[in-house]
Amino acid sequence: MKNIIRLQIERVLDLSRSIVLVIPISVITGLVVAFFLWLLDFVTVLRWNNNWLINLLPLCGMLIMLLYQSFGRGTEDGNNLIINEIHESTAEGIPLRMVPIIIFTTVFTHLFGGSAGREGTAVQIGGSIASFFSRIIKLSKRDNKVLLMAGIAAGFGAVFGTPVAGAVFALEVLSVGRIKYDALLPCLFAAFFADLVCTACGVLHTHYHVNYKETVSWLNVSYHFILLLKVVISGIAFGLVAKLFVETSDFIKKIRNNFIGHKLLIPIIGGGLVVAISYFLSTSDYLGLGVKTLSGTGVSIVSAFNKDGSDAFSWFWKLLLTAITLNMGFKGGEVTPLFFIGATFGNTIAVLLGCPIDLFAALGFIAVFAAATNTPLASIILGVELFGAEYIPYFAISCVVAYYFSGDKGIYHAQRVEVSKSLKMNIMKNTAKEK
Repeated sequence: MKNIIRLQIERVLDLSRSIVLVIPISVITGLVVAFFLWLLDFVTVLRWNNNWLINLLPLCGMLIMLLYQSFGRGTEDGNNLIINEIHESTAEGIPLRMVPIIIFTTVFTHLFGGSAGREGTAVQIGGSIASFFSRIIKLSKRDNKVLLMAGIAAGFGAVFGTPVAGAVFALEVLSVGRIKYDALLPCLFAAFFADLVCTACGVLHTHYHVNYKETVSWLNVSYHFILLLKVVISGIAFGLVAKLFVETSDFIKKIRNNFIGHKLLIPIIGGGLVVAISYFLSTSDYLGLGVKTLSGTGVSIVSAFNKDGSDAFSWFWKLLLTAITLNMGFKGGEVTPLFFIGATFGNTIAVLLGCPIDLFAALGFIAVFAAATNTPLASIILGVELFGAEYIPYFAISCVVAYYFSGDKGIYHAQRVEVSKSLKMNIMKNTAKEK
């Protein structure tokens, strides 16, 4: 009995310690992310009203490259730097200067029309703040890892208004096929506190609506088999699109490294390509975040949930422009563009297969993200937080199938493959261990 009481007291103390550690990180991260989102909205509207600014994107890229060469050395790897730090803690940790430089360069990328997201910036904000606190109070390596994961959860939860998905994402993104639950409570607390602070600052997250209603109860054995089959087929397609994004990004990096000798030329060429493609398409819908457009018309994530809200190749143009932007010297994140790619591709598949457009836009939204980041559980929860729990069977099937068909490689090269998606690779790995 005494041992049971002692164990419960230890758990209460551990819980209290976790809360004390994550509260300051969460509060500061929530405040900084709120400020960042306000800046992002401001420059997005500014660019909408002054579309000529996109012509300066190559010069903006050159400025970003110079800033990182002068003040941002050691922070260039962004999210991968944080993931690597969690895997192998170093004495230096994550430099706090990552916060201002990633905010400044991301805002500039969006002001001049780079096709980028925002989660990468939020995660780097949370991770660098967590690392700073860890160094101040001199935490152990284990506690430092937990605190960094909590920083990731705080940034992700605050930037999207999805705290549960943010917590699970922080646990799941580190490795393919394995999750460590020892940081679950700190990550949950961090994500919830950061989201509360961000919301209290007046940040309004975009609401998406799925109006499709299932006519067959999931409690009934007679499932809607035809729709279910189409969900599986679309899941395979979502996984392949995510793989295409990853491979396109790697290809651009390879071309960049092999054929562009001077670093300052990289963003100039990249920015020039983004601007040229936009003029070729006669639209700026694929620039910036792409959550919505100024007039409400055109192609965006929000419009993808409507019948005529996307063109057949909208997903491809966003994929191409984002891959160029983020791999040619500009800053931001991949996740919101992945939402755009997935939602518009889901719209296209729904039209081809005769399926509910809003439901399949939602499936693409989360499934392409799941496949590209290798985080299926976080993506399913993201779907529930954004679209509602009634669609969870479709969310689960779509995300898991997409995850499986995308291969082991994702957008984060620091992510470790603990359990391969390939049965053959796992058998070979286990055989090697036995020998």
